[in-house]
Amino acid sequence: MNPSDQTGHEARERACAANERYRPFGTVRCSNPSYFRSQLARDLGCLLDVDDDVLGWCCRPYGMDDLLRDRGWQGVSPDFMATRRSGKDVYLTVVEGEGDPQLTEIAACGRLTHQYVAKAEIRSGYRLQNSKDLLRYANYRCPLGDRMRIMSALEQEGSATIAECMGAFQELNPMAGLSSLILHRFVTIDLDAEPIGPHTIVRIFRDDRHA
Repeated sequence: MNPSDQTGHEARERACAANERYRPFGTVRCSNPSYFRSQLARDLGCLLDVDDDVLGWCCRPYGMDDLLRDRGWQGVSPDFMATRRSGKDVYLTVVEGEGDPQLTEIAACGRLTHQYVAKAEIRSGYRLQNSKDLLRYANYRCPLGDRMRIMSALEQEGSATIAECMGAFQELNPMAGLSSLILHRFVTIDLDAEPIGPHTIVRIFRDDRHA
């Protein structure tokens, strides 16, 4: 998931030493220690954690380091590598506006896929704030009893509002428990329609690959 070389390890040590930490601190599908070069990069990390098409991701991947060094690239390295459900790995770099196409061309020369993700795309709509709200509870795990109560009710009713789900939690703080179930894809909500609220509809997560 996270190919590395000596230069990459040294860069990681420098990043950790600088204590580059941006809120929210918790992650769900990041496979290595989380550190980000900006709040905008952290924001994209939030979106990766709630993207149903992303199986996992890592911060500051080093798989392009040799290519970048050989081509004399002087810009920033990719912020992330995300593994899609198709199995394809995509290198991602956050930018305020437009990125330098040379980085994408360098990746293509190594038969790798690279994409820029612009600030406007990251911060548009409700998804980012909703993902940040959920990731406040990233370090919680819903106990089995609470999970069974929620899943049984949703299997029977088909759906329920967040307000209706709250009463089913007996072992953990209700919002922490429900957020954990959403982040770990036991249940799902619409993150794009509006800010998460009492009337937000909760359903069992269905993996389209097995539909």
